[in-house]
Amino acid sequence: MKILVQSEAFDLGAEVDALRQGRTDVGAIASFVGLARDMNEGSGVQAMTLEHYPGMTEKALAALVAEACGRWTLLDVTVIHRVGRLLPGDPIVLVAVASQHRGEAFAACEFIMDYLKTQAPFWKKEETPQGERWVEARASDDAAAARWDQP
Repeated sequence: MKILVQSEAFDLGAEVDALRQGRTDVGAIASFVGLARDMNEGSGVQAMTLEHYPGMTEKALAALVAEACGRWTLLDVTVIHRVGRLLPGDPIVLVAVASQHRGEAFAACEFIMDYLKTQAPFWKKEETPQGERWVEARASDDAAAARWDQP
């Protein structure tokens, strides 16, 4: 399992290749890359700064990955989340999940991403033409994460 919080960009191809390197038991890798947008809530976004508490953030991400591993049979997981100032088009987050079957890989990838959006300790501040603003949690993200709590 690989969990990183970093300011540097990541290489999607290299990270996916690393999940299957030297393995013949991997039957599926599902991945998600989140990108910084140039619009949010109807106004332009010139940049976004992501903040976190080192140590606490990595522990929260590790617990999230452990929960996913408890729900599905996963062979490997990579979560990379960037912090610092990002511009529109910059990659923010990578979730990549390796398993023997696609259904588990897809589900675990979506689960991890839904919980990253709602429970991971990151704070986002956008720079807009009207000034800076903190990004609030969205009800749609909470609803997406809540569906995983249903039996």
